Amino acid sequence: MSQPAVSAIVVSFQTGPRLKECLYGLVADPGVSEIILVDHGNPDDMRAWLDQFASTRPEVFIVSGHGNIGFGAGVNLGTAKAAGPHLLVINPDAVLRWNSLPLMQDTAKACENPWIIGGKIFDIHGREERGGRRRELTLWRAVTSMIGWNTWTLERSSPPESAIEMPVISGAFFLTSKDSMATLNGFDEDYFLHVEDVDLCRRCREVGGQVMYDPRAAVLHYGSTSDAPNRTVQSHKADSLARYFRKFAKTGLDRALVALVVPMIRFGLWLKRG
Repeated sequence: MSQPAVSAIVVSFQTGPRLKECLYGLVADPGVSEIILVDHGNPDDMRAWLDQFASTRPEVFIVSGHGNIGFGAGVNLGTAKAAGPHLLVINPDAVLRWNSLPLMQDTAKACENPWIIGGKIFDIHGREERGGRRRELTLWRAVTSMIGWNTWTLERSSPPESAIEMPVISGAFFLTSKDSMATLNGFDEDYFLHVEDVDLCRRCREVGGQVMYDPRAAVLHYGSTSDAPNRTVQSHKADSLARYFRKFAKTGLDRALVALVVPMIRFGLWLKRG
């Protein structure tokens, strides 16, 4: 029996030549029925290449002219344009491994709506990267991880052999459905960059949905291909962490702890700026 159609959504900002590898991988994959490239801003030569690339491929659509509205808002924009019913969200500097989609779709068949399925993210040396599978994000885990004691991400632990439930997967690579995104109202667009995936996974679980990690599915992730300054990225990360903890603080004590700890997190990330 054939699998549901998959619309791939790629949000790109000053990505560089790795974007071409990402797109070539997607058009070659038989599981991808359409590709929606959300262009937040790329150099003129890359835009010219994208226009030429799309001109001979009716399954490729470019959404542009809106400026850099942030990652989550970009995915939401692509979702609105997508035919679906399944959606693959993939970073512009990542290359999809062959046969990943049908494996993820098999996992989806047993999931409750809404559902989100992530997979392995590995680097050019074949090593699992940080963030593909994570515990629930707490203030304690944010602070300890920031100072070098990683209590949050699980890439150094033994990987599962089959699909398992996971509190948090990465927004760099996941499969979901248009129905799931509609149920969750998509990404929270008040996050500009970072943590929006943690928020989406939490809201999915809180409404009775499932977040899964399937190690059989994977992408090669080059990473650090955008020319966005590191100090800008770290600033966005600090703002997003602050929003996350304030948003989900339930009690007066929670809010007091957030007020105390968030400035420490912001200062720690400020020290990491390039």
